[in-house]
Amino acid sequence: MARSLCLAFGLCCLAFLAAAQEAPEQILRQAIAKHQSGDVEGAISEYRAYLKLRPDSPDVRSNLGAALARTGRYAEAIVEYQAALKAGARDPRIRMNLALAYYKEGEIADAARELAAVHAADPNNQQAILVLADCWLRQGENIKVIQLLTPFDRQDPGNLAVAYMLGMALLRNKQVQQGQQIIDRIMHNGNTPEVHLLLGMAKLEAMEYPAAIADLKKAVELNPNLPDLYSYLGEAEMSSGDMQAAREAFEKEIQHNPNDFESNLRLAVLLKQDGDYDRAQQLLARALRVRPGSMAALYQVGAVQLAAGDLAHACATLEKVVKQSPDFLEAHVSLAQGYYRMKRKEDGDRERAIVQKLKAAQDKKQERGEAH
Repeated sequence: MARSLCLAFGLCCLAFLAAAQEAPEQILRQAIAKHQSGDVEGAISEYRAYLKLRPDSPDVRSNLGAALARTGRYAEAIVEYQAALKAGARDPRIRMNLALAYYKEGEIADAARELAAVHAADPNNQQAILVLADCWLRQGENIKVIQLLTPFDRQDPGNLAVAYMLGMALLRNKQVQQGQQIIDRIMHNGNTPEVHLLLGMAKLEAMEYPAAIADLKKAVELNPNLPDLYSYLGEAEMSSGDMQAAREAFEKEIQHNPNDFESNLRLAVLLKQDGDYDRAQQLLARALRVRPGSMAALYQVGAVQLAAGDLAHACATLEKVVKQSPDFLEAHVSLAQGYYRMKRKEDGDRERAIVQKLKAAQDKKQERGEAH
């Protein structure tokens, strides 16, 4: 009798263990089925239930990340992709998905870092090339874009996406002649908005502001959703002296792309002039997320703080700027103003002396330029 009871108990234990082993796999099958059928929220719930039982599964972490990204929850997706990579995931697509989640979340510097790793591992991944080029354009890394895209443009001159971004980088880097060659090639494809944008950029660089505005407005007529279009239109309007039109253009660019660096930076400057310090600071914070090392954006943070009367923070911010960029004349001027307003005369006098020295150096450079 006792032997029978022991045997029955043992069989029950085996059955229980088998059921316990089967339960996570059943949950995973349900998660995958829901994911494939389009029930993404259901899949997310099932993936999370599985991971409570099997937390070290990189593939399931990646699946959960993909499901979260599909619902627009990119910050949560990033966490799962990172966990998948940490757990030893080998699928190279996971790092690409992580990069895209960073990109869509607006974390452009992080996206560029991951995309550079993808490109290093797979130099022919065209998606990685195009998105990396776009990230570097947004960060102002024009030389990197030129170096990245030039070989691919030579291999496939008919790839208009590559040609377009390369043309933008060349124009931004003041290589107008080379940029014009790209424009001429794209023009063979007809009267496109991309052509008018590139022409507008070239004319803006040449300080032909009315002509630049005309081309940029033509691009707006053809495709108002073209990336960076309203940003350049705003810059052209600002340079021509129409601040209201510039403000409207920058606002439209930010509506299309909240992470456009130039629009956030330039609109913040205009808002500072209008006394809207809170929104100006919000825009500058976003600009610094896109380009964390931008001294131009950090300087504007200090300038807004100074205008708002937040003198202690303004001086601290401007001190960081001049430490990183000792020749930044405007930063020294603003810092001197901040010190004087704080009754720190000795510090203000020191900054004023630096300003005078920098101005003298600039004057000498201009004289040498005129002499040539």
